[in-house]
Amino acid sequence: MKREFDNFDEFAKDYRATHDKSVEISGADSDYFSEYKILEVLKYEQANDSIRILDFGCGDGNSSKYFRKYFNNSQIVGIDVSEQSIKEANQKKIENAIFQSFNGSTIPFDDNQFDLIFTSMVFHHIEHKLHENILNEIRRVLKPGGRFYNFEHNPNNPLTRKVVNECPFDEDAVLLKPSYHKMITIKSGLNLKNLNFTLFLPRHKFFKPLLGLEKILTWCPIGAQYYIRSIK
Repeated sequence: MKREFDNFDEFAKDYRATHDKSVEISGADSDYFSEYKILEVLKYEQANDSIRILDFGCGDGNSSKYFRKYFNNSQIVGIDVSEQSIKEANQKKIENAIFQSFNGSTIPFDDNQFDLIFTSMVFHHIEHKLHENILNEIRRVLKPGGRFYNFEHNPNNPLTRKVVNECPFDEDAVLLKPSYHKMITIKSGLNLKNLNFTLFLPRHKFFKPLLGLEKILTWCPIGAQYYIRSIK
């Protein structure tokens, strides 16, 4: 039976090595994909702003590592249902970052606590029937004017589907269609600002001169991944 909120305890210790193997066809490694998302966030945020960031579904803290790199003055809080992943995140000893497990239903913070909430490749591990509650919780803990960035795999991209189908920890994943993702974001009461598609080309050296073209293709629905930016 599919779990309502996939728990990565069994993958936590070797997560990066497993992910590296899964994405090697792309010409990049796991760290690359963690950092590129933070660079996408920086297109709309000010580096080094003193803000409070929630890394929702933080896993082993790899995204938080790059938030610390680019948002030096911010406080970072990471939560995840996987206690073993939280242990891995805490071992990174990221400055001014706190990681804790939660029950997958209620975000353990009061209302209006965070300036920015980030989640990466998490919602396809949550059963669709739970998305509405999770988004309501995210909206609840965002400050007025707070920003939410939700990155997901694009099921319209055949290479993405291949990678997901062959990845051990994506066995139960159900990818979110961009249209569905937009719908549930709007339904939650968040103000949808952008839906941007990313990663159109492999990261092999041969394609490097062409990667700059991707910035004008964010509208094109065949990118390997995409993200929604919304505001409370």
